[in-house]
Amino acid sequence: MPDHATSSDPDVQRQLDRLMALSPGADVLGLGRITELLDRLGNPQERLPPVFHVAGTNGKGSTCAFLRAALEAEGYRVHVYSSPHLVRFNERIRIAGKLIEDAALAALLDEALDAATRGGNIGASFFEVTTAAALLAFARTPADACVIEVGLGGRLDATNVIPRPAATGIAQLGVDHEAFLGTSPEGIAAEKAGIARAGVPMVTMQYPPSVAARVAEVTEAAGAQLHAEGSDWRYRVADEHILYSDAKGQLRLPLPMLAGPHQPGNLALAVAMLRHQQAVPVHDDALAVASARARWPARMQRLGAGPLTAMLPDDVPLWLDGGHNAAAGQAIADAIGGIAATPSGHRRPIQLILGMLANKDMAGLLDPLAPLADGLIAVPVPGHAHHAPAELSRAAHAAGISFTATAPDVTNAVRIASSRCDPHGIPPVVLILGSLYLAGTVLTANAELPD
Repeated sequence: MPDHATSSDPDVQRQLDRLMALSPGADVLGLGRITELLDRLGNPQERLPPVFHVAGTNGKGSTCAFLRAALEAEGYRVHVYSSPHLVRFNERIRIAGKLIEDAALAALLDEALDAATRGGNIGASFFEVTTAAALLAFARTPADACVIEVGLGGRLDATNVIPRPAATGIAQLGVDHEAFLGTSPEGIAAEKAGIARAGVPMVTMQYPPSVAARVAEVTEAAGAQLHAEGSDWRYRVADEHILYSDAKGQLRLPLPMLAGPHQPGNLALAVAMLRHQQAVPVHDDALAVASARARWPARMQRLGAGPLTAMLPDDVPLWLDGGHNAAAGQAIADAIGGIAATPSGHRRPIQLILGMLANKDMAGLLDPLAPLADGLIAVPVPGHAHHAPAELSRAAHAAGISFTATAPDVTNAVRIASSRCDPHGIPPVVLILGSLYLAGTVLTANAELPD
């Protein structure tokens, strides 16, 4: 699906409009265009600080957040490239710890677009041009490390141009982006493992045997050093802590501030990546600090005071998650089930507000959530091709959710959810989910912008 971006800065918007007009208008995989573009720009990817490159279906963004937090806790300056953004395009590029400024972003996009069209348009995609702009920024500004999140897949993703990262890692694997990666778990795993590099540590989580075998096969073929959970490193949760171990010894880390039972695994992956590389030393106390400091908006985020939360009773929390596939659905179900549990053993009612892009699997996301949900209000995803709210409502009802409704936007959906709160009953929990693009509109509506 085509990317979307807007900016309140006229110079940035001018470059984004130019980019949208020149790019193919859709996701395009392949390294030919990005390689030519970077060559025209002087190959900035060859002049980066040590890079931590992370792929995966779910959890790669959180893993990057933990990596950044640990590196910064050690005192390092860190560049970060991630996608998509939630509210402002600037969120994708963090230079030495700070979001890129509008003036710098406009100039970089202008430079990358000029290179992409000089002597004939090479047909670079939105993501390829913005990746080139980020790499230019990272090469020109001193820093101690880079954290780079794969956009789509791995092997043919535009970020897969780093000649020799400090470490690569693969987070949780599942089925997503079927039009590009197919539906075979083993095939998807092979694409993700395509970020492996000769002589570079590749750190992976624990996967089903056939998937793990395919990852190992691709990693070995690349000449990379595989460090897999279960054989080279392990973790478990006990006594409100994470107990991590590898050949270097054991660590006792606090549970992450990021909500959800899946986050300890993402933290452990980040820890394993840092402990299995030698380019950027990180001490154990910085790893512990990372658990508390890491933030990643719209990933089981409890919204703070704002216009949306003010519409609900004080004892009704409003949560937000951008998850949009089956694996995310299960993780969200586990997380919200824990959040809704009460000390007495009962469960608070759970009301869902759902909006999904048209190319996402409704049933895959709904199936693990339906047994928990007491109601669902379907909404559109503004500015994007999406499942019609009536279609989502029917799917939710078919999945077993008794109360379903539609609303024209999130504000009206929260108003409906508020009207369903029983002042004499157990206060419910309200969760908005289904799309990172929807999450951006929610954060904007609640005046809670990522920084």
